[in-house]
Amino acid sequence: MELDFERCYRAVDSRDQRFDGWFYTGVTSTGIYCRPSCPATTPKRQNVRFFPSAAAAQGAGLRACRRCRPDAAPGSPQWDVRADVVGRAMRLIADGVVDREGVPGLATRLGYTERHLHRMLNAEVGAGPLALARAQRAQTARILIETTGLGMAEVAFAAGFGSVRQFNDTVREVYGVPPTELRRARGGRRVAGGAGTITLRLAYRPPLHATALLDFLALRALPGVEEVRDGTYRRGLRLPHGTGEAALTPADGHVSAVLRLSDMRDLAPAVARCRRLLDLDADPGAVDGTLGADPAFAAAVAAEPGIRLPRAVDGFEMAVRAIVGQQVSVTSARTTLTRLLAASSAHPASNSIDHEVVAFPDGVSRQQLHDHELLGGPEWGLRGFPSAAEVLELPESAYRMPAARRETIRGLARAVAEGDLELAPGGDRAEIVRRLVALPGIGPWTAGYVAMRALGDPDVLLPTDLAVRRGAAALGLPDDPKTLAAYADRWRPWRSYAVIRLWRAV
Repeated sequence: MELDFERCYRAVDSRDQRFDGWFYTGVTSTGIYCRPSCPATTPKRQNVRFFPSAAAAQGAGLRACRRCRPDAAPGSPQWDVRADVVGRAMRLIADGVVDREGVPGLATRLGYTERHLHRMLNAEVGAGPLALARAQRAQTARILIETTGLGMAEVAFAAGFGSVRQFNDTVREVYGVPPTELRRARGGRRVAGGAGTITLRLAYRPPLHATALLDFLALRALPGVEEVRDGTYRRGLRLPHGTGEAALTPADGHVSAVLRLSDMRDLAPAVARCRRLLDLDADPGAVDGTLGADPAFAAAVAAEPGIRLPRAVDGFEMAVRAIVGQQVSVTSARTTLTRLLAASSAHPASNSIDHEVVAFPDGVSRQQLHDHELLGGPEWGLRGFPSAAEVLELPESAYRMPAARRETIRGLARAVAEGDLELAPGGDRAEIVRRLVALPGIGPWTAGYVAMRALGDPDVLLPTDLAVRRGAAALGLPDDPKTLAAYADRWRPWRSYAVIRLWRAV
């Protein structure tokens, strides 16, 4: 990716935090790389290089600034906007696919050879998939070192490293100090909360309209799965290695996150899913700039800047919500979903943690990790949404809805359980929508809602949605679906955000 030197340098000189995550500043005289908003003295032009990713800066031999912590900057918003292979790859790497399945698994999911995938990523972000995953593992390791009392070997394997030596070498290279020094520098403090509990800050680009975000989630909250109380959103999580619970509290400049995990190897995917849920990698300046240019939205954007697009931690869950919500109110859909959840088992087998021995690279087993509090912790108060397989096993009495809608949910669950449909942010959005509408009972509105919230597509319009039409009428816009769709072309590529604002206008 080409970076304009003058534009980047001006952002660094002004310490503009809006550019955090868009690019990274390498300072050749000190050997470190920083966020654009780093408070340190602006380096001289001749000593500066700009990189499109933290992994690219690390590949150039630079270490992360310990003052501005560039590895913890918001992610580049372009990976949410872009639906191409590189955008999909970046979303999958953030979710830990390389750590779990390796580069061959990532390439298979994307439908490209490893060599071609490596070439595309290097051209765009200056680093291949292994380097990008390594940079993420380093950040995960730092969080575990600084916020838990885990031993260094336990941190190494929980962060996804193949060996303690690899972990030590990477931390030294990325942060310029051994792992023990990182812990010593933080005073050895461990945040209270019990085994398996991590407390961290999730950065975002301001502004963030937290009230609108929490109001949206509260209105749709499902008992036993999620709740909003005292300014904090809590929900249960299904993760690759186990279960978890997240408590997310918006604050000034960051979201405070408390994560309780049954397996610490799920830290990186848990963070990625929480960020995605709250749309923390968005560029509100770009979104508000486009929508605010329309006189119909100008007053609302000025009064409520930073409206986000609430997304999902579970694509299947969001698809079920969309089907249940067809042609009914939000309140009615919530009631129906609550009854469906009540019929599912309180503790599904997939949510339980067994004690089978699973070998790790140096012979450390899952049982040993459990003994060292990697799998410990209290019983979760909230749990994840039932899996597709579990939904298929629900009795007829669980479905308080028309028979056709019940069969649509079962058809969806069958497609997901059999691997014919993967509702993940790293999937091909156009292909997923095509497969969704091929299922009986799923039309453009349902597929569009899934694309917007489960896949994170920022440019979806729901012109036939009754609340969208009412919001349009309230703002003096055309409320005829065809006319509204034509008018909305001026909102591209942020029509999903326009939908959120139209819903708020009702």
